[in-house]
Amino acid sequence: MARALEQADGRWAWVVLLSSLVTQALTLGFPACIGVFFTDLQRDFQASNSETSWFPSILGAMVHGGGPLCSILIKHFGCRVTMMLGGVLASLGMVVSTFSGSLTHLFLTAGVITGLGMCFSFQSSITVVGLYFVRRRPLANALASMGLSMGVTLWPLLARYLLETLGWRGAFLIFGGILLHCCVCGALLRPVATNEVPEPKEDPLLPPKIPTRSCLATCVSTIRYHLAFDILRHNMGFCIYVTGVTWMNLGFALPHIFLVPYAMHHGVDDYWAAMLMSIVGFCNIFLRPMAGLLLAGRKSLAAYRKYLFAVAILINGLTNLICTVSADFRVLLGYCLVYSLSMCGVGILVFQVLMDIVPMDRFPSALGLFTILCGVTSLISPPLAGLLLDKTNNFSYVFYMSSGFLVSGSLILGVGFYAAEKKKLKQDGQAKMENATSEMTSMHDLTSEDKDSAKKQPYPESIYMTNV
Repeated sequence: MARALEQADGRWAWVVLLSSLVTQALTLGFPACIGVFFTDLQRDFQASNSETSWFPSILGAMVHGGGPLCSILIKHFGCRVTMMLGGVLASLGMVVSTFSGSLTHLFLTAGVITGLGMCFSFQSSITVVGLYFVRRRPLANALASMGLSMGVTLWPLLARYLLETLGWRGAFLIFGGILLHCCVCGALLRPVATNEVPEPKEDPLLPPKIPTRSCLATCVSTIRYHLAFDILRHNMGFCIYVTGVTWMNLGFALPHIFLVPYAMHHGVDDYWAAMLMSIVGFCNIFLRPMAGLLLAGRKSLAAYRKYLFAVAILINGLTNLICTVSADFRVLLGYCLVYSLSMCGVGILVFQVLMDIVPMDRFPSALGLFTILCGVTSLISPPLAGLLLDKTNNFSYVFYMSSGFLVSGSLILGVGFYAAEKKKLKQDGQAKMENATSEMTSMHDLTSEDKDSAKKQPYPESIYMTNV
């Protein structure tokens, strides 16, 4: 018996929102605890800062870089199956990583396998929120992003406790069991009724159409579709968004990785160093719903959301300069409080702005291209920062590097969106003028024709009808 589809903005949508929140806490929040294990991994494998930095970079690259594959799975199997598959892969990678004898094994298991599984789960959670919510979509995105804040709050504390009691291998084994809860969240997703027009099917009575394209051309067309190359070519807003956010992402993740080692390097206790990232996440738990109600959810600010997003990135980049002033715990605590405000703005708007720019039926493909580019930057940025740290032995240069990428990324977004909007207004004005000119010309032609006909026929013709 066929089951009825759930309606968008219905009661079950809030259950799906809760599922998305928990999934984002389990997946997107997890990289925040990698800094807790940084020193132990470096000591156990006798590795340098740049070598050890490849672990969080590979994990982050796979979390973002598996987007095109995830969009294909969502299109063919739906969000439920994709999220549950991601939970299985993430758990499997963490469990197998406990037997790693070298950094290479750790990169393959906890980096590649776990990162790919987290990608499947978290991108499915973002897509399903956009499908289940229409009228309250900005508010729903803001509430779902609380999961990242909860993850950033709880993962470092749990990681520190498990590291002290079980070591990093035992902690990773426990993490494998926790990540299986993504399967539970996926099981809560039900099919939802959307406004998308289904693809027309061929009439079975007609003879089947013979494909005219080769297999290579079909593969290339499929790849271009799922990587949203058509949107990138014809949608200037999406092109600006991808460029600016990809560049910004080179510096956005660095404080999450290097803040805890930076505090420990300057004598802060291990527990309080791990507490810094938890403070950032804890503040965001309360800030994101408020920001979602006051900023993202207001219709009067809908046209300015992309500019608010650029301003939030700018403030986030300038905030990182506080860490270069002093490594005292009180200074770092103030940094975390201010950083929480800017991180809140970036978190609630990053996906909402993308949904404003791209149609919802192409959102998975656009998200896939966006995340794979962010995955490349996540792969490059931490090792580059680790190499800079090995050369200078000064953490301040890492935060300078982060600020530079964030500030320049915000300028790319703000200036790009403003220039594109001005260009569009200019084109619309020219189009209106051309339409008005064509209308006046046509009216003038009609008037001239009427005058000519009046000259040719000075007297009206009479038509008589007689009966014989």
